[in-house]
Amino acid sequence: MTQKKKTRSSTRKKSKKTFKNNKLKTKAVARKKAVRKTVKPKTPRVAVRNSPIHGRGVFAVTAITRGARIIEYTGERMSHVEADRRYGELHDGSSHTMLFAATDEVVIDATKRGGPARWINHSCAPNCETNEEEGRVFIDAIRAIRPGQELLYDYNLVLEERHTAKQKREHPCHCGARKCRHTLLGNK
Repeated sequence: MTQKKKTRSSTRKKSKKTFKNNKLKTKAVARKKAVRKTVKPKTPRVAVRNSPIHGRGVFAVTAITRGARIIEYTGERMSHVEADRRYGELHDGSSHTMLFAATDEVVIDATKRGGPARWINHSCAPNCETNEEEGRVFIDAIRAIRPGQELLYDYNLVLEERHTAKQKREHPCHCGARKCRHTLLGNK
């Protein structure tokens, strides 16, 4: 008889534990469902689409206020020497690159692993500007941007050699702004 009582009590203990575990699991599942219901998915502020200026472009999906931080320019980080080694001959005379000099030591290569900011086009009358902070590059609005409007910043490219008429022709601008300078090259 003693053995039967032990068996019954051990069975009771097991079922109490199982009941407690099921109760905890049920509460955890309910909590997860509640969180899923209350947290709204973040709507993207921008979308990549075909651009009338050049190739692909980045467009505002929602209204963006002046001074707002829109997006970060991301990609593989490397030295200037490595960027020149990889792309020096490939981009020689080409205005199509996805490299951004973040600092004197670091270049961000958005060619393969870059985010949507790599598709932002140049304009001589931009609505955005780039800001470099601690080796990171951000795109900020310099005026209010309506939904559907393309994000644009001035590339202001500076070459090591003199900016000749030939160099300016090799880096053409197609922004169509009223005061377009017709080149991506900026002042030294």
